[in-house]
Amino acid sequence: MSLFAFLGTLEIGFIYGLVAMGVYLTFRILDFPDLTVDGSFTLGAALTATLIVLGFNPYLATLLGTLAAASAGIVTAWLNLRFNILHLLASILTMTALYTINLRIMGKPNVALIMEPTMLTPFEALGIPSMYMKVIFVALCAVIGGLLVAWFLNTQYGLAMRAVGSNKRMAQANGIVVNEKVYVGLALSNGLVGLAGALFAQTNGFADSTMGIGTIVVGLAAVIIGESLFSTRSILVIVMSCIIGSVLYRIAVSMALNADFLGFQASDLNFLTAVLVTLALVFPKLRREWKAKKAKGERL
Repeated sequence: MSLFAFLGTLEIGFIYGLVAMGVYLTFRILDFPDLTVDGSFTLGAALTATLIVLGFNPYLATLLGTLAAASAGIVTAWLNLRFNILHLLASILTMTALYTINLRIMGKPNVALIMEPTMLTPFEALGIPSMYMKVIFVALCAVIGGLLVAWFLNTQYGLAMRAVGSNKRMAQANGIVVNEKVYVGLALSNGLVGLAGALFAQTNGFADSTMGIGTIVVGLAAVIIGESLFSTRSILVIVMSCIIGSVLYRIAVSMALNADFLGFQASDLNFLTAVLVTLALVFPKLRREWKAKKAKGERL
């Protein structure tokens, strides 16, 4: 793998680290399977790119793209809580609607940002080569985002949200407003995913209507890989493991695609993703079984 390809892999890995944190909030903290992220990732990218082309400040455009993605999460929560639509179905409905909304926002299948100013433009005066600057910038965004998420989950409000995900009835019995925590949790989750989409569009120079396909699988893979590597109860470590898992996932995929003896092509990405996620799910169970057998053999 060339240096340029490796830096590109790190760049995408850190961006999807934000997606992994969003997926962690819904799947692990709230116990709410949310497929909205496939649409909110594109929504963040589409709105940000469109606003930048229209002349908006890139930072303001990114903020608006993030808020729009957060509102998509609120819609999913509303469908689930207000009308008792199954969470998976509610998120699929929102995700499906977002495909059309994203096309409407862009007015065409994709928007180019090659010649437009981005969040990285002010840092070009530092003289750091673009390929290094992108990695440093998205890595800082991911780490700062992770620190903020970890801090939030350790606040009283965050602990209440974690209680809702663990046991809704017990949380409600203790005076916690369950519905409010679900709304906020899904808004934060999809906001992080929308931010990732906005960063992806600006670092790669385009927003496309199909760029969000498979986002939920990638995010879930990063969460599972991170959890497999770090068995801890520390929220900070768990959140940071989402970023590490995302980077490792991207490196593994890139190495597999660039290994000539394996014969994989770029079109095999979804297959590789499925294999890696399966291995990440199976490995912890096999490790526990091996440890159990080893402990049993020692007792005998």
